[in-house]
Amino acid sequence: MTHLFKTVTSSAALALALTAGAAADDWFPYPVEVWDPPFNMESPRSSKDYTPLEAAAQKWDICVSFPHMKDAYWLGVNYGVVEEARRLGVTLNVVEAGGYTELSTQISQIEDCVSAGADAVIIGAISFDGLNNLVGEVRAKDIPVIDVINGMSSPELSAKSLVSFGEMGAKAGAFLAELHPAGGDPARVAWFPGPAGAGWVEAGNAGFQGAIEGSAIDLVDTKYGDTGKEAQAKLVEDTLEAYPDLDYIVGTAVTAEAAVPILRARGLTDSVKVVSYYYTPGVDRGIARGQILAAPTDSTVIQGRIAVDQAVRILEGKDYDKHVGPALYVVTQENHGEFDPASTLAPNGFRPVFSVE
Repeated sequence: MTHLFKTVTSSAALALALTAGAAADDWFPYPVEVWDPPFNMESPRSSKDYTPLEAAAQKWDICVSFPHMKDAYWLGVNYGVVEEARRLGVTLNVVEAGGYTELSTQISQIEDCVSAGADAVIIGAISFDGLNNLVGEVRAKDIPVIDVINGMSSPELSAKSLVSFGEMGAKAGAFLAELHPAGGDPARVAWFPGPAGAGWVEAGNAGFQGAIEGSAIDLVDTKYGDTGKEAQAKLVEDTLEAYPDLDYIVGTAVTAEAAVPILRARGLTDSVKVVSYYYTPGVDRGIARGQILAAPTDSTVIQGRIAVDQAVRILEGKDYDKHVGPALYVVTQENHGEFDPASTLAPNGFRPVFSVE
């Protein structure tokens, strides 16, 4: 598993990732990693530059299912699938279940999509295992199913467009470990991985813990909690009370966003630093303003774009990567000026789009 904790992307890939435009016509080529054998996050990976099709051969009907679109992260995925559908010239219908408690709604929405004649289905899954029967039923009708962002355990999937949240956590941990290597002065860190029991949170926690092992990081507490701003703000405040000599707050994007005004109000901005382990517009603003040190990006928009391209390639019998995700890299205050937000964030003012004709 040591490959999960590498912090250095090749300079060429990093440079391309930081500068590649993600507008409708020029988001590619984009640096990605391909897992082989597919569908196992521990499989060996190879690097390549991803180039999608120029256009679809016909106006395929693609259904996209998301857990929700309540936050900027999923809005970025929505932007990606919508823009790629427009670029390729296919029809797209987007449904969202309303939250991570709504598995039965997600299943019924996908069933409705298939009944309405969808040629392919892209799923941002609410549950790692809970959609497996549905995936089997859809695949039995010879309809491709692409797993985007969250991950599913079904071996019957047609393709995956996603990254490892374990590696996202590891990137954040390794960033700190490089600042505080073994033998240096200890840095006291509080870690906020997200809601206990969620698959992506457990993966992120394992990655972070593995990456700081052997460094001078002193992990004083791990605080699980819902990714609502109020919940994270309370966790941050309680932790600052318990550990007045804290050096870092590290955690979800919501944790980082909530910590910034709390630290300012307490006069701790200069003494307690903030790191997020994934990327949102709030984190982007925090890095630009010098309030957040760094965050890895999983190029959320690109994951959505690739999923649509995979679907079209499969429908048209063309070569495709079965398990692919954008190369991860850390955006810092130093390289932020070169970062292209269109790889990761929906444009300012973008509202959810549910249909592309």
